[in-house]
Amino acid sequence: MQILALDTSTEFLSLALSLKGRVFSRDIHAGQTHSTQILPVLRELLDEAKVILNDLDGIAFGAGPGSFTGLRIACGVAQGLAFASHLPVVEVSTLEALAQQSGEQKVITCLDARMGEVYYAVYIKNGEVWNEVHAPALYKPDQVPALTGNDWVGLGTGWTAYSEALQQAYAAQLKTNPLTENVHPTAVAIAELALPLFAAGKAKAAHEVAPIYIRNKVALKTSERASK
Repeated sequence: MQILALDTSTEFLSLALSLKGRVFSRDIHAGQTHSTQILPVLRELLDEAKVILNDLDGIAFGAGPGSFTGLRIACGVAQGLAFASHLPVVEVSTLEALAQQSGEQKVITCLDARMGEVYYAVYIKNGEVWNEVHAPALYKPDQVPALTGNDWVGLGTGWTAYSEALQQAYAAQLKTNPLTENVHPTAVAIAELALPLFAAGKAKAAHEVAPIYIRNKVALKTSERASK
């Protein structure tokens, strides 16, 4: 199967083409320029792989959680490309993508959600499948759920932003120091997670997919900022 995967949920722009075992990818620190860079970078990637969109079987995108603007860009681009090329689409959790790229078996994923919060999920790998211990949710770093067992690995930008609180929560249970260097959801991981979903017939029509926001607002009110 040949698919395009993309993610713009963080400050990174990540694209990957998975072409029957061959993988072509780009990961760029885009800041706030995802919308202007994504199509030119995609064109560059397609040219390198010597394919066109109509050669593909589907599109996968990082549906969230993450930056609200970034999620809308990823979803909108995936929908537009899918409409134009009559391709099915798969939504992939950005937190599960973090787990997938970790190379570990027991993972606590946290993305910095700003406003003093983290997007959080916990996964254990069973064979090739990730099982949710805690589904994606929004927490204050000092209010994350308790876990049982040891040998957990923490990764994601939340572990960088709120290292003290998160390490205190799981101090005796972590296998290693949290993985915090350049850890953002990658399109390569999204493609790996999407392939079995396509194979299982779980892809959707372009108009059926949507971002996974979790948080229902993007900014604090003036009164809320003043109380902090």
